[in-house]
Amino acid sequence: MTTILWIVLAIVVIIILWVIIVFNGLIVLKNRTKEAWADIDVQLKRRYDLIPNLVETVKGYASHEKELFLKVTQARTAAMSATGLKDKGEAENALSGTLKSLFAVAENYPDLKASTNFLELQRELTDTEDKIQAARRFYNGNVRDLNTKIEIFPANIIASIFKFAKMEFFQIDNEAEKQPVAVKF
Repeated sequence: MTTILWIVLAIVVIIILWVIIVFNGLIVLKNRTKEAWADIDVQLKRRYDLIPNLVETVKGYASHEKELFLKVTQARTAAMSATGLKDKGEAENALSGTLKSLFAVAENYPDLKASTNFLELQRELTDTEDKIQAARRFYNGNVRDLNTKIEIFPANIIASIFKFAKMEFFQIDNEAEKQPVAVKF
């Protein structure tokens, strides 16, 4: 009788330890994903801070491109105020498109292309775009790991008991990225 009691107690302890380990693993993945999203936010803020300087620099050379400047400003405002991953992705895609148009317009102004301010802002923005892309990959990798852990048996039992929810990937509309930039003069 004592042996059976010890076996049952050992099984209960093993189950409790397993629940604790799975739960802690889910918490770690959830926190890594939140940290990765914060990294994206930091880079997006940096991008938002650079855009007004870039617009002002280009305005000095191409003052008649008011419609483009308005579009860039509106896209920046929309991106800054977007909430949720889907809305944020769409707003960032629109902002990227307007920035491409801005750089395409800049190609027609040799003095602007030679301006050290413009070149520095362009370099900073390119660097920021690269960092955003890296942060997005890091975030999506963490989301993948968390979602996989939530879906795999038997961890999915613990995930459902403690109400862990799958998270969305941060995606940019690839079709829009493939389209050529429309430049109107």
